[in-house]
Order: sequence, then C-alpha cells, then structure tokens
Amino acid sequence: MSENVKKSGGGWLGTVERVGNALPDPAMLFVGLLFIVWILSWLMSYFTYGVIDPRTGEPIVVINLLTGDAFTTWLTGMVNTFVTFGPVGTVLVAMLGIGVAEYSGFITTGIRALLNVTPQKLLTPMVILVGIVSHSAVDAGYVLVIPLGGVIFFAAGRHPLAGIACAFAGVSGGFSANFVPSALDPLLQGLTQTGAQLLDPGIEVNTLNNYFFTTISSVLIVGLGWYLTDKVVEPRLAGTEIDGDQDELPVMHDITPEERRGLRWSLLVMVLGLVILAVTLVPDGSPWRDANGSLVSFSAPIMRSIVALIFFLFLIPGIVFGYVSGKFKSSKDIIDGMSHAMTGMAYYLVIMFFIAQFVYAFGASNLGTLLALEGAEVLRAAQFPAAVTIVGIILLTGFVNIFVGSASGKWGLLAPIFVPMLMTLGISPDLTQAAYRVGDSSTNIITPLMPYFPLVVVYCQRYVKSTGIGTLAAMMLPYSLTFLAAWSAFLLIYWAIGIPLGIQSSYTYP
Repeated sequence: MSENVKKSGGGWLGTVERVGNALPDPAMLFVGLLFIVWILSWLMSYFTYGVIDPRTGEPIVVINLLTGDAFTTWLTGMVNTFVTFGPVGTVLVAMLGIGVAEYSGFITTGIRALLNVTPQKLLTPMVILVGIVSHSAVDAGYVLVIPLGGVIFFAAGRHPLAGIACAFAGVSGGFSANFVPSALDPLLQGLTQTGAQLLDPGIEVNTLNNYFFTTISSVLIVGLGWYLTDKVVEPRLAGTEIDGDQDELPVMHDITPEERRGLRWSLLVMVLGLVILAVTLVPDGSPWRDANGSLVSFSAPIMRSIVALIFFLFLIPGIVFGYVSGKFKSSKDIIDGMSHAMTGMAYYLVIMFFIAQFVYAFGASNLGTLLALEGAEVLRAAQFPAAVTIVGIILLTGFVNIFVGSASGKWGLLAPIFVPMLMTLGISPDLTQAAYRVGDSSTNIITPLMPYFPLVVVYCQRYVKSTGIGTLAAMMLPYSLTFLAAWSAFLLIYWAIGIPLGIQSSYTYP
C-alpha cells in the first residue's frame, strides 16, 4: 500500500482517522462492553427504580450478573446463546447459496454483461445501479464493481476517478438501497428483533420489513448519484491529470462464449424458478399460506421461508452457470464455493459470538429495558415530534458510523438501545431500523475507517498516483451530505404518505 494510504490526512479527516484507529477492534469492543454490563449490573442492583416494567407491571429491578447463580447460568447457556442468536443462522444459510453463485462466476459475469450493453449516456446510472445490486454478493461490489467503474469510464473517454466515485457511491453510499434481497436483510432484522424482544419477548420482525422502502430508495440513490457524478464530481476532476502507467492501467475483458452460454441458461433457470413460485402462491389452498389463507402473516410458510428462498435463488443459477460455463467439473466445486463463502464469514462469526453474549447480558440484567424506559421518559419530557426523533437517530447513526465501520457491530451496539427505547414512544422497530439504514449508508463513503476505504484509494492511484485518503474523502463528500439530507427527508415523506416500509411492517408500536 502506498505512503498516501498509510498516513493520516490532515484536518478533521485526519482527526477522525486517528480517533477511530485508537478504538479497539469491534469484536474486542463488545468484550469490553460485556464487562461494563457486568459491573454496572452489580453496582445498580443496589438501587431501586420507580420505572414500571411493561412486561410485568412491576417496578423494574436490575439483576446482578456477578452472583454465583447468574454467572453459572450464563456459562451453561453460552453455547445456546450463540447458536440461537437470530442473525447467525439466517446470514450463514443465505451466504451458502450466494457463495456458490459468486464462486461460479454467475454474479460477476452478470454484472459485466449488464455494463457491456449499457448506452454511454446511461453509463453513470447503470454503474450506480449495478453497485447497489452487488450487495447481494456482499463484498463483490468492492472488489469488482468499484474498479470496473474506473475501467468503464476510462474506456468511454471519461475521467476514471469519476467512475470509481459513482461506483463507490452505489456500492457503499447506497448500501441499504436495494431491490434484491440480500444477506444484509436477515442480519439487520435479527438484531432488530433481538433488541425489540428486550421489551416485548413475543414480538417478531419480518426479514423483509424494510423491503419496499429500500426498493424505492434505489431510485432515489441512482438519481442523486447520477446528478452528482455528471454535474458536480466529474467537472471538478476535469483538471486532474491521469498520470498512471498506461501499460499497467486495467482494461475491460470481454465475456467468453462459455460465460455467455452459462449466463443465458442460469438466468432462464432463475426466471423459471420465480415463475413457479409465483404460480404456487396463487391458489387459495396454497401450502405457502397460513391457516387463514394469508401470505403475509408471520405464520405463513412463505414468510418463514424467505432466507431459504434467497439461498435457492442464488444456489441453483450458480450451479447451472458453473456447469454450463465449464467452471464446475464436479459436485466438489459446489462445496468449494460454499466453503469459500464460509471462509469469508470467519470474522462475522467471531464478532457475532461476542455481540450475542453482550445482548444476552444487556437483556438479562434489565439494564437494556431500564435504559430504554428512562431514555423514553427523557424524550417524552422533551416532547420532540416523532419526526425529529427519527432524524436524530439517523444523524447519531451517521456519526457513530465514522468510528465503527462494521454494520453488524454498529447495529449490534445500537439496536438494544434504540429499538426498545423508541418502542416505548410508539415508534415501531421497522421504522427505527429504516432510520438506522439511512444513517449507516450515507456516511460509509467518507470514513477512512471503513475496511474497504484504503482499497478504493489504491484503485484511484492506478490512474492518479497522488490520490490519498483526503482526496477520496473530499471527492465523496458531496455524495455523503446529499444522500444524508435527501434520504432523511425522503424517509419522512415516505412515512407521512403512509407507504408500507416492507412486508409485515408498521410505523407504530404496538
């Protein structure tokens, strides 16, 4: 990595980077939080509180987790706490299917094919759109779409840094805007549900509870990104000389005949599967319906099968592409694809283990419920309108995102506090999660602590050698500020109109 990437930038960006680097790894952050919860539970268990626990109707009592009985209860349930933690199983199952599709080349070939047939005047919105869709393959956007953005713009005679910027805006700035379900949906839903159950143990949150909002948000992000790239960012880059080594600049590779044939057959299989699913949903006696004939209730098999359907939606086309294109020679290649995906999930499992233990302790001690209820009383006394509260959540999330880049780590920290707190104010977990997604996505592209930020700097240095962290952050700042303001306003308007946030979602609680 170049010297530009290693050094901290000056000004407030340099300060942010230095402060963020001083923070522990997100996994260790939750280890520290676990110890803090233990100590607070011990100290606060000696006090009485006048807050009524809505679950029991009795005054809330803080449980000391450092007593012998409480400590052994935690130890005996440690394994179960982890393996039954909502986000773990759902994300891993989805990633098994997505991993095969990515390993076979189905996802990357589809992205390249889409960009190859795009008219030049639609190049900018298509790059952003592809960046948004790439979230279905988790990190594929960072390692494929962003460098491809530079390649495509350079080949079209445009400034390659503008291509990298608009791709980065789609992949990372539009991280929570997607019309294709991805592993992010069950990840956030699981943490949201766990936080909500601190206050209401029986509550369930649908995996696609924000699906309609994120789908329509895709149009907003593409439109804003298109305007900013063509009218603001690229004109400012006009005087920036491309001084990369011409012989070493990346080029766009053509799709091979085998890949084209594999793509045709895999897409045909995908469409056929979706048609079959749609047809089987129609009959009144469909096995996808619940006992009352509903398709959208929590007990409906179709709703409980969303993660499994995501698994098959990517697995089967991925297998077809692998065999037809010649990438797969035997069933071992399918298993290798799944194994490769799980290898990439190693850090996720580590951080989820500690988040699960923290959330358990936070709930078992009643500190989470106490904090939520006391915080709600403060907000209620301040008499802020609900819209102001939601904007506050968005801004706070965006600020925290500058220092804690992990989406799972950040929401694992915030969900047990925000979700039950806003529930006591009558705001649903679905709306709180939507607000989190807006704040999280908008500031991804300006924080040097985002794991892929230095990598994007390196992509830029292929074309402009002097590019540094400050250069990239300044280039992305117009996207970040515009996304944050416009997306926040869009959520408020969306809410005011009353358009459903997603499947089985609501704006109010209960």
